[in-house]
Amino acid sequence: MVFTINDMSFKAGMEMKVSGKIKPGCDGFSINIGHDSEAIALHFNPRFHTQGDNNTIVCNSKQGGWGSEHREQCFPFQQGEEFKLSITFNNDTFYIKLPEGTMMSFPNRFGDDVFKHVHVKGDVKVVSIKVK
Repeated sequence: MVFTINDMSFKAGMEMKVSGKIKPGCDGFSINIGHDSEAIALHFNPRFHTQGDNNTIVCNSKQGGWGSEHREQCFPFQQGEEFKLSITFNNDTFYIKLPEGTMMSFPNRFGDDVFKHVHVKGDVKVVSIKVK
């Protein structure tokens, strides 16, 4: 599944809740938040078996090219299973609450306090995205 939401208003202090189901045999999926496809403040990429990673969450940002990757070893995702996660942010940091309640963070390298673009890619079916 691939889809894009443009002209959304995701502001610092708001919470984005994402729920979905990972397809069986999924190698990985990504949720990208930013200004457009070339200015991605948060690239959230759970990888089951892809790009040399196994059961690893990779986060990055893209602004005139990709930055340095951040890897998280906590991996509460299962192929064929449903998941829920939430994302909040401020000018300094993105906070991601993973399934099972584990928290992780990634720097807001842009320092911005509003983003309008969300792009989801991979073998995942998103059931809902709620921002409030």
